[in-house]
Amino acid sequence: MTVQRKMLGRLGEELAQQYLIDRGYTILETNYATRFGEIDIVAQEREVLVFVEVKTRTSEDQGHPFESITPAKIRILSKLALHYMQQMKQLDHAARFDVVAVIPKENNDYTIELLQNAFDAI
Repeated sequence: MTVQRKMLGRLGEELAQQYLIDRGYTILETNYATRFGEIDIVAQEREVLVFVEVKTRTSEDQGHPFESITPAKIRILSKLALHYMQQMKQLDHAARFDVVAVIPKENNDYTIELLQNAFDAI
């Protein structure tokens, strides 16, 4: 991954965090990493644990960012979420998966979209 792509991804995650905070989410963790992979954001909205995947694109030329959530990615995120819940002893909490899309516009502005309950764990 190029430095420029990493910087864009990091910026997207920071924008997504603020977007979620502005909508009442509490950020619990960022970049929660295990040997299985990484969850971009772990948050809480009311009593629900929310595992958030952030997708940042330079444009929609290759499709909308939500379209990049593949069955393989869902399996990985499901494992990561279970691992997190086991480690934090929160297996009895309700949980869901959200996806945030960040797409740069002109004038250093961004379109940010939230897809709540984007998929079920598998």
